[in-house]
Formats: sequence, C-alpha cells, structure tokens
Amino acid sequence: MRAPFALQRRYIGLAAIIALNAGLLGACSSSANTLPLTAVAPDFNGRLAWQYTRKAVSFGPRPPGSQAHARLLEWLKNELDGIDWETQRFTATTPGGAIPMTNLIARFPGTERGVIVIGGHYDTLSNRPDFVGANDGGSSTGMLLALAKHFAAHPPEGPSVWLVWFDGEEAMRKWVGNDHTYGSRALVRQWQTDGTLARIRAVLVLDMIGDRHLNVAYSSTSTPWLMALVCRQARRIGAGATFCNYTKAIEDDDAPFRAAGVPAAVLIDFRYGLLNEYWHTSEDTMNKLSPESFRVVGAVVLATLHVLAGIPPESRDEAPETQEGHVPERSDRT
Repeated sequence: MRAPFALQRRYIGLAAIIALNAGLLGACSSSANTLPLTAVAPDFNGRLAWQYTRKAVSFGPRPPGSQAHARLLEWLKNELDGIDWETQRFTATTPGGAIPMTNLIARFPGTERGVIVIGGHYDTLSNRPDFVGANDGGSSTGMLLALAKHFAAHPPEGPSVWLVWFDGEEAMRKWVGNDHTYGSRALVRQWQTDGTLARIRAVLVLDMIGDRHLNVAYSSTSTPWLMALVCRQARRIGAGATFCNYTKAIEDDDAPFRAAGVPAAVLIDFRYGLLNEYWHTSEDTMNKLSPESFRVVGAVVLATLHVLAGIPPESRDEAPETQEGHVPERSDRT
C-alpha cells in the first residue's frame, strides 16, 4: 500500500538530506539532460509533445463536465483536422451523480490486419481548483497529440494504430469500487459489443511520462510479455537508465483491457518528485516536465510498436520472457 501523504511529507526533509549526502539527487537529475539514445532509436519530437502539454495545462483544471474540459476537447479535435477521428460519448454513473464523458479516438490505417492502441487520459482530478495536472493528465494528452502528428506524417507499417484520449480516468471522489477508469471501461464495453475488441493486438497506456527526472516503472500488473518487451526496447535504444528499474503494481486504463483478455501495459513514472510528492498536488506543474523525457518515451513507444508489428495475433498470449531484478513495491493506483 502507498504511504499516506502526511507521512510522506513528514520525512521529505530528512530524505532529501540523506539523498544529498549520498549524491543521489545529482544522479537522479541526469534524465533532465539530453539522453544519448543509440542510433537505432526512432526519432520523436519531444518538444512538440511538451508544447502540446503546456497548451493543455493552460486550460486550467480539466475535470469531466467542466468548461475547461470541454474547451480542451474542442482544441484537440481542431488539432486533429485532416485525421480520421471520432468520439464516444457516454454518461458515467459516479458517486457525484451522472456525468457526461467523451473518449476521443484517432485512427491511422496500417498495412495489415489488426490494431495496436495507444491511450492515455486527458481529464484531471475533480473538486481540486488548485490542480492543473501537468504530468498527470497533461503529459498523456500532449504525448498522444504529438504521436498523432507523427503518424499523420509517417503512416504505420503493419497493424493500424489507434490513439485514444480516455475520459474519466481519475476518481470523482476516491479510487475505490468503480469510481475510476470510466472512459476505458466504457470503450471496452462498446468494443466488446461491436466486435472491435477482437481486432486489438495490444494496448499501451501512457500516464505521467513527462517528469524531467524520468523514471518509468516496471508495472507488475501489466501483461508480462508486453511490459518486458517495452523494457527490452528501452534498453536497446539506450533508455534503460530511465525505464524499468523498479517495480510497481499499478491500476490504470490498461486494467479494463486486460480484464477483457487483451494484452495491455501501462508506462508510468510513479516517482514524481521525492517520495512521489508532486502526485495529485498543486505542485504538478509544467516546470517539473522536460521535452527530453517526452522524446525518450516517444522513442521507446515507437520502438515497441516496430516489434509488435512483427508479432502475429495468434502469438500475442505467449510470453517471450519476464522482467527480473526489481525490488517489489506496491501502489494502489496512479
């Protein structure tokens, strides 16, 4: 279980002193500088993703049902002009009552059958006027839009790629029961009903991936072979220092897909600040993010897609290998 925030904050000063004396803070800051990816690393425009994130954050807090949320959605649709996109509108039953929500889906046709989904949430916490969610909600929004521009210029070879901006990932009150992942659960239900789910080869969910001190977890709750594939590709392209160096059990928008039998993994940095101190606080702001982190995550995602394109659908349940060597940790959710 994650430590209560009051307890975390109580020891931040002491932990910082210990880390400074050990020289750890300087080592952790390396990801804020340019990471020398290998020559085989795919090219991705991290600065564009960062700029899109900054624009999303400029709308202010963006909980479902708010005017800022509606303005953000309209801006996203305008930015997708010329791209095949659609919305899934639904009404979510929440502890706070019925709330209209919208998933946004952009499609990029491939050269063979099957679909790989890359998703992330674009909503922020409810009833938190001080929370702009630069990393938590903003970074996934900006990253997906930059990926959309990438695939518009470089159509996928292999399976089609669908990008999904999930609504309602955050809890309306508290992350218990079904008070979370409203958008991904609604989309899985629709795709189960219309047969789309059978076409999905794999799902990659991006969340909190802009931290300037990037440290993406190995998610022990993700589909093992898919998470291991992400980690291997990160090491192959020179991003191993920022990927899969600790383990977390994470519940995110990948969970409904896994429950429906679709391989899915979440890429999330759950060490956002010392002791994850910026998560779900007013300190989750743009000055904590770096274009370089977006570049690295984008390159890892594209490298993973290249390998997935060579995995036939009938082999997707096979696990090539599992990730080893991580210290087990636990977190209830993102």
